[in-house]
Amino acid sequence: MKEFLNYLHNVDDEVLEEYLSHWREYAAPKHTVMTAAGETERYMYFVVEGIQKSYYQRGDKQHIIAFTYPPSFSGIPESFLVQVPSNYFLETITDSKFKRLSFEKHQQLMQAHREIETLFRKATEKLLIGIMQRHYELMALDMQARFTSFVKRSPHLLHMVSQKDLASYLRIDPTNFSKLLGTVRI
Repeated sequence: MKEFLNYLHNVDDEVLEEYLSHWREYAAPKHTVMTAAGETERYMYFVVEGIQKSYYQRGDKQHIIAFTYPPSFSGIPESFLVQVPSNYFLETITDSKFKRLSFEKHQQLMQAHREIETLFRKATEKLLIGIMQRHYELMALDMQARFTSFVKRSPHLLHMVSQKDLASYLRIDPTNFSKLLGTVRI
C-alpha cells in the first residue's frame, strides 16, 4: 500500500507511516453488498485481495460502473467524499480483503498533514481522468471499439470476471460480447 500511495504522490515516510497506522484490516466474502444504494459510504477501502463491482440496479438488471481489484482504492467515491447517500451499490465478486479508513479519521489526517491532502487530491484527479475516458468510450465508440479498448487496458479481467458483468460494464448485449470474444484478437 505504501508503494501505491507513493506512486500517486511522494509523502514523507514519517507522515505516511502515521497515516497508514490508522488503516484497519477488513474482509468480506464473495457476493457481499458492502454499500447499498441509499447508504452513505463511511470508509475508504484499499483492495488487498479480491474483485469488487460498483453498479446501479434498475429492476432486475445491474448496470456495472466499475471493477476494483489490487492494488486500488474501492468504495463509493462521491458518497465518501461528501458524505451523501450513494446512488449505487458496491459488492464483492470474490472473497475480498481490504485495508479501510473511516471518513472521520481520513479528514483528521488530511487536516493535520498537507501532504496527505495533496495525495488524495492527486488520487481524485486520476479518478476523474479515468471517469472522463470511460465516459468518452461509452458515448463515442461503437461496441467493437469499446471491447477492443477494454481488452487492451484490462485483459486480465476477461479471466477474472463473468462475461455477463463485463458485457454490462461495456454496455454490450451478452450475446454480442460472446461473439466479440471469438472475433477480436486478444
